[in-house]
Amino acid sequence: MKRFHISYILLAGMTLTAASCNDFLDLSPVSQANEKQFYQNQNDAVTAMDAIYATLHDTYGPQSLPSYFGEMASDNAYCDETAGDFSAKIALANHQNITTSSPVVEEMWNLYYKSIFRINNLMSKIEDEDFTLKPQIEGECRFMRALYYFDMVRAWGDVPLVLKPVTVQEAYAMGRTPKAQVYEAIVADLQSAAQLLPAKGSERFAGAATSDAANTLLGKVYLTMGDKANAATVLKKEYGKFQLESNYANLWSLNNKNGKESIFEVQYLGGTSNPYSKYWALFTPRDNRIITAWGMGVNQVEDDLWNAFEKGDPRRDLSIQNGYSDKSGNFVATKFFVKWRDDSAPTDGLTEAAGNNFIILRYADVLLMLTEATGDASYMNEVRHRAGLPGYGEAGYPSDKYPTVEAAVQHEEQVEFGGEFHRMFDLLRYGTAVSVLNASTKHTALSSESQLLLPIPQSVIDQNPDVITQNEAYK
Repeated sequence: MKRFHISYILLAGMTLTAASCNDFLDLSPVSQANEKQFYQNQNDAVTAMDAIYATLHDTYGPQSLPSYFGEMASDNAYCDETAGDFSAKIALANHQNITTSSPVVEEMWNLYYKSIFRINNLMSKIEDEDFTLKPQIEGECRFMRALYYFDMVRAWGDVPLVLKPVTVQEAYAMGRTPKAQVYEAIVADLQSAAQLLPAKGSERFAGAATSDAANTLLGKVYLTMGDKANAATVLKKEYGKFQLESNYANLWSLNNKNGKESIFEVQYLGGTSNPYSKYWALFTPRDNRIITAWGMGVNQVEDDLWNAFEKGDPRRDLSIQNGYSDKSGNFVATKFFVKWRDDSAPTDGLTEAAGNNFIILRYADVLLMLTEATGDASYMNEVRHRAGLPGYGEAGYPSDKYPTVEAAVQHEEQVEFGGEFHRMFDLLRYGTAVSVLNASTKHTALSSESQLLLPIPQSVIDQNPDVITQNEAYK
C-alpha cells in the first residue's frame, strides 16, 4: 500500500499537463516522449494502475458525486456547509436553483473524465504488450471505467462515451452517447473484467478489483437496466462466497479493512504523510470544534433516515449520532453519521487524517439485490437477522409498514446503507425518487425524474455547442 501512495504522485506528475486542461475530456495529450520513457515494463503499468485507484480518493470522497448526488440529494441527508461553493451544494441537496454553471457539477464532470482519460491511456499503452500481469491490469481498468461510467450515466443520463484516447479535434466532434449504449459498454467492460480478474484472495493487493467486484457491480447495473433475470444470474455467482460481519460495527473498524464482508473498497493509509480519509472530519457537524477539530457539515442526517429505523434496530445508533454537547455543555441536536469515526486520527490543520477505508460494495448489497431481483425474502432476511431483527414473513416483522417484499427490501436498503452513497441511486432504480422526495422533510415539488438529472456543465456545451445538448430540465 505504500507503493499506492508513491505511484499516485509519480503519475500525477507525469500527467500534470493534461490535468491542467479545462476541456471536459482532459484531452491535452501527455508528451509522447514522456509516455515512451514511462511505459517500459510491467512495473510501469502497475504504477499507472495504482494511480488510477488513487483517483477514488476524489471520485468517492466526502465531497464527490456519489456523496452529493447519491446521499445528500436524497431524503437521507442535507447540506450544512458554509464554505466554498456551498450555495451550489445546497441547491443540489434541495433540487432547487441548480444552474448549468454550477461549479460543483462542473468539477465532478471534469474529475470523472480526467480519471477515464487515465484509464483509456493505460489500456491503449498495454494493448500490444505482453507481460504476466496484463490480464489483471486490463481487468482492473475495465472495472474502474465501468464504475465511473455507471456513476455518470445515472447522474447525467446520456454522456459522451470515450473508450480510447482521442485527439482534441475528435473530442469536439463527440456528442452525448444515448444512455442505452453507455450501459452496453458498461456491461461489456464488467463481463470482461469478471473473466480477466481473479477472485478475492488472489488479487494483486488487498483492495484491488476482483471478479467478485465485477460480478456484484454488474448485478447492480442489470437491476438499474430493469433486467432482473440477468441480475439474479450474476449475483447468484457471488452468493455464499462472502460472509456478513457478525457485528455491524465491525464493518468500519480500523482493524478490519477489506474484511470478510467487503467486496470493493477505497483504500486509505491514514496519517498526515499518507493518503487519508476525510469522511469523519467532514461529516461531523459544522464548526463543532469538540467532536472533531472543526467539522464541515457535509451530509448531515435528515429525520427521514433516523425515523426509518425500526425500534430496537442497533444499526441506527451504530450509523448515526443524534447530537452532541458543545464546549459550554449545551446539547446541539444535529444528527450526523458516525460510521467513519476515528477519534485517534492525527490532525492535518483542522482536518482529521483518518485511516478509515470507504466500502463501495459489500456482501449485504449482494443479498439485498438478490431479493430485489428474485422476490425471495430469504436473502434479505440474512441481513435482518445479522441486525437481530425478525425477517420478512416472521413473527414481529412490521408488515403493516412494509407489506410486500418490494417495499421491505427498499426499506432495508435505506437503513442498511445509510451514509454509504446508495440512497438516491436506489430510489432512481426503484422509480420512486420523485414521490419519496416530495413526501420527505425536504418538501420538494418535483414532477418528473428528468428534473433529478444533473445539468451538463455550460462550459462543456460552450466548447461543443453544435454537438452537446443540455438536459431537458435546464433548457
